[in-house]
Amino acid sequence: MTARQVLVIGAGQAGLAAGYYLRRAGLPFLIVDAHPRVGDSWRSRYASLTLFTPRQFSAIPGLPLAGNREQYPSRDEFAVYLEDYAARFSLPVRSGTRVARLSRANRVFLAETDSGEKIEASEVIVATGGFQKPIVPSISSGFGSEVLQLTPQTYQKPASVPDGPVLVVGDGASGRDIALECRTLQPVMLSRGKPRKLFREGLFGKSIWWWLRLLGILKASPESWIGRKVRAADAFPDRGQGDTHLAQAGVRLVPRLVASSGETATFSDGSSATVRTVIWATGYRDETAWVEIPSAVGPDGTFSHTNGVSPVPGLYFAGRPWQRNRASALVMGAGPDAERIVEEIVRRQHRQGADR
Repeated sequence: MTARQVLVIGAGQAGLAAGYYLRRAGLPFLIVDAHPRVGDSWRSRYASLTLFTPRQFSAIPGLPLAGNREQYPSRDEFAVYLEDYAARFSLPVRSGTRVARLSRANRVFLAETDSGEKIEASEVIVATGGFQKPIVPSISSGFGSEVLQLTPQTYQKPASVPDGPVLVVGDGASGRDIALECRTLQPVMLSRGKPRKLFREGLFGKSIWWWLRLLGILKASPESWIGRKVRAADAFPDRGQGDTHLAQAGVRLVPRLVASSGETATFSDGSSATVRTVIWATGYRDETAWVEIPSAVGPDGTFSHTNGVSPVPGLYFAGRPWQRNRASALVMGAGPDAERIVEEIVRRQHRQGADR
């Protein structure tokens, strides 16, 4: 690959959407992905996972997602959709290619892979997503070797969990999903922090996402009044995951985990419990050490960008949570965000051509 081409790192929905618009713009590009197959980033998640949004809001540009528009696509269904998407548009995806180091010199980016291959590019789109490395708090070290510790990436299904009490830490959508399904086989506790807000799944026969889009809430920028309110609430739709439903299903709701020792978990109200398995559903953090470019990563350890545009000339991001708005973290936001980034690249290349 010559330097005068765009390198897209990541072949999830954001990377493939970027490829779609790069193809339409007539720009030469290559998409690389660490997984053996397109869609494997979804196949590696827990088996019962479904998307946050119904099928009508879970497609990327140019190819609708087949099936009931009002229902939620499964993990495996969406993985197949992404694989079909790459084939449908003949996107140049090189799977099994992990970028171990990204550097920049003389206005050219150099990506070095695990195998030692070096790929040059004039622009780079980092489309590795916002769910890269599960957070496992330091409190985990207090549990003994007799306690199995998992994350949403290493947990697969209830049958893979040994007999005995399960503690799920974190009451986001994934934590609640896992707690409910583990309860079918084991006693389960769900440890919660601040009160979690869930909103109705639908209203007047329409998906709540239809209403949020109609009202413009999904397009609100993170700096706007609405955006700040939505971001602070961090709410998600209640698909039978509310506290009442959890309690009725037999999930024991417990407060914040504050200490661990051997098989004992201690909570903020002073209560404690014996556990056999702990599943950490406490969020994700970025993996940024592989990007060895000054100004690409902020002091907080996250990628620096404004609406997906890095302060490093020629470096861009796609698929970042709140990249431009609330939709950015959803499949429905991958296309619009990628389109804006490709427009930026086209303008950049036109400016550079005019300067020559």
